[in-house]
Amino acid sequence: MIQSSILQEATAGHYINFSAGYAQLPITMEKQPTVVFHNVGQVYFPQSRVECHYSLTSDHRWSSTDWIGIFEVGCTSRKQYHTYTWALVPEGYTEASYLPRPSAVEYQFIYVDKMGKVCARSRPFTFRAPKPLEELETLKEERDEEDGEEEDLLLVITKAQLLQSQLDESLKKQAYIHLALDVAKEEAEKQKEDSRKARVAWELEREAMKQEISELRANMKHNCEILKKIEGNHKNVKYSQENLTSELSKLMVEKDESEQRIQELEEDIKVLNDREKEENSELERQREYEAALVEVRGLQDRLEASEHVAESLRRELRELGIRQGHTNTELHQARLQVAQLTLQLSEENLTDAKKLQDLSCEVRRKEEWLQEERMEREKIEVELGGQRDCTRVLQSDSKRELQELKAAPGSSSEDEENVSSASSRSILLPLFLSTPLERPHRAETPAAETPVSDT
Repeated sequence: MIQSSILQEATAGHYINFSAGYAQLPITMEKQPTVVFHNVGQVYFPQSRVECHYSLTSDHRWSSTDWIGIFEVGCTSRKQYHTYTWALVPEGYTEASYLPRPSAVEYQFIYVDKMGKVCARSRPFTFRAPKPLEELETLKEERDEEDGEEEDLLLVITKAQLLQSQLDESLKKQAYIHLALDVAKEEAEKQKEDSRKARVAWELEREAMKQEISELRANMKHNCEILKKIEGNHKNVKYSQENLTSELSKLMVEKDESEQRIQELEEDIKVLNDREKEENSELERQREYEAALVEVRGLQDRLEASEHVAESLRRELRELGIRQGHTNTELHQARLQVAQLTLQLSEENLTDAKKLQDLSCEVRRKEEWLQEERMEREKIEVELGGQRDCTRVLQSDSKRELQELKAAPGSSSEDEENVSSASSRSILLPLFLSTPLERPHRAETPAAETPVSDT
């Protein structure tokens, strides 16, 4: 079955638009019309869109010359149509002639095929002017993006439906406003309660501040009274201060006179002390010069002795080097003997093991003695270096002291320091000289005890 719809819209020119589509309907009666109209209204308005729904059964062969017209009920000829439009397939819109004017005359849709045969009749309907609430309103509804169509959908509804929808929307808005008003009232009550609490806290803080201000005023009053008392005392103190100032000026004059007299006496004492110091310094310089000469002679003798000791240490060091060379030679020979004896013992099945053990012990003793000689030599070298430094210091100090004594220094304090330093060096010198003098005896002892092995 093919299902089509006719959309009739009234504008300034009163024309009809049609759209059609295909659908299959079952045939239930043999004499059933080949075209069936559906959803035909009882009343249509000339100034509105008219929809005509019809179905084509499988017995009907559609042709492009098929047309649908609006006829008065009871008409006897197909030429008595008021308006018509072609039954187009596929769905589309075409212009038609004018619609009937409002009247009590009944009309119906009649489908006429290409042969002029009436295929279907609709139930009767009339055209009349709409009542205020029955007036149609055209609404433009935007399609969803999912539909993928560019054009918007036009909805035609009655004014009553539009007003009802607006009323429902207004009621919803009113309910939402009432709800928001209740929330706002609750919020206002909450803010009012918060404001009341804040006001109570503010009142408490205000009372506390008033009390603090009263305390501060009382303290300020008390401080003002104390200040007045201090000002009165200050006046009395000022009067007493003037008396004390006059007495102090008198005492200052007496003090200046006493200080001047004391200064004169101190100058006289200083002159006498200077004379006494000059006499004592002359005597002291004479004694110190003689003692310094004696000390210089002693230092020269010690310097010569230290040079002799240094020379003996150098000689001892050379002897130790020679002795170490001999010892190294003997050690090498002993090692060769041990190697030969070891070879002989391995060949003769260790017949002379005792002799080899004695030689090994002898070699160990020689190595130990050689190690002691090396350590002794290092100590002597260190002490010899210190002795050289000490000798240089003594020589430079002796020369400087001799030059200072010849130049006759002007202050007794510097002479005392030079004499004390010379005496300290004279005391320290034997400590440096005592150790090297004893070293040759200790160094010769191992050499005397070292046996010479005969291989």
